[in-house]
Amino acid sequence: MRIPEVTAEGMAAVDLSEVNLFDPAFHAEQDPHTAWAFMREHAPLHRQELPDGRFFWSVTRYDDACRVLGNHQEFTSERGSLLNQLGHGEAAAGKMLVATDPPRHNELRRPLNKLFTGRGLARSEDRIREAVRALLAPSPDGGEWDLAQRATMLPMAVAGTLMDLPEPHWEDLVRWTGMAAAPDDPVFMIRNGHATLAIAHHELFKYFSEQYAARKGAEGDDAIGVLMTMRDGELTLEEVVVNCYSLLLGANATTPHTVAGTVLALLERPEQFRAVRENPALVPSLVEEGLRWTSPASSFLRHAVDDVELSGGVVPRGDAVAVWVGSANRDADVFPDPYRFDVAREANRHIAFGYGAHYCLGATVARITLRIFFEELLRTTEDITLAGEPRHLASNFVAGLTSLAVRVTPRRPETARGGHTETALSA
Repeated sequence: MRIPEVTAEGMAAVDLSEVNLFDPAFHAEQDPHTAWAFMREHAPLHRQELPDGRFFWSVTRYDDACRVLGNHQEFTSERGSLLNQLGHGEAAAGKMLVATDPPRHNELRRPLNKLFTGRGLARSEDRIREAVRALLAPSPDGGEWDLAQRATMLPMAVAGTLMDLPEPHWEDLVRWTGMAAAPDDPVFMIRNGHATLAIAHHELFKYFSEQYAARKGAEGDDAIGVLMTMRDGELTLEEVVVNCYSLLLGANATTPHTVAGTVLALLERPEQFRAVRENPALVPSLVEEGLRWTSPASSFLRHAVDDVELSGGVVPRGDAVAVWVGSANRDADVFPDPYRFDVAREANRHIAFGYGAHYCLGATVARITLRIFFEELLRTTEDITLAGEPRHLASNFVAGLTSLAVRVTPRRPETARGGHTETALSA
């Protein structure tokens, strides 16, 4: 997704009748941030109708976004959580975490929490660091390579461990989840978007059905094993499969884009990259700013349970509401100077991981992965520069890059002084 570096006040007037936020290509080829800035100021609740008669409301302000995502009594996730599901409903309602409201949502989530927090992650950190080092060292002598493409395998190393999935299967799983997250992008498309999504769902559901059959009756402390042996009531094959699909999609569809998008932001702002190199203690802050800046989960869909008043008007009962996370994370009422990428930003209350009951189960895993990535990037690289024009993902769900060509110079030990690396940085 293209991200302009301008102030909200400097944004031009926008003709919203010409803005199609439903169109995946709009997010790759045009500038949704300019449209969102105009909407936050002039149309914080905006109704868009599609040519086929379907329509949805867009929410762009932070407080409204938190209310829609956080209040399941006013807005339900059980009629679809993705914009592409508009008008089609959700077959997995009440069965899949992202399509289930409390209290059932809490029953499904509770047994998995221990795998994604605290001691459950301790065994994963070494595996994450190994994966990061492999990503950053495609050639011992440096050279030119595509960071966005290589980063797609990074969360799979973590998810593969947490779900006990054989490593030879990882490449296929990454491709299928990419097809599911962005079926209209040329990198993933097979014939057309509908066919691509159908193929992805078929392959992923078939794969996890086979995993279920192979593990039936066996004990396991991985995520699949936990789902298969829940004490609150045994899940059906369908419930296990759709939740495995959801967990893997959530991991693979977002973290790589935060990696690539944050690196791009640093390369475009050498002074910010230099600040982190000179003070590695800023890495956790950099991670949070990278999450805010990239907002890789670009939108979530909800439906109003009753008439609900938000900024700018009333959402009628039953209507669909799209929450634009990248817009909420640039609301000037919450984030001072929101169009400045600031590695030292304080009180960074972004909602890149969502908000409320559906707050991302893998948020801690993602933060650890991103922290380790930037620790290793600072430790191993002398210089990193852009080697080509970034290519943006065509998706109304995921904001990210499909290509980020970089040229990397490995760090030379003799340049390190006093624990820091003296380096030239350029974009």
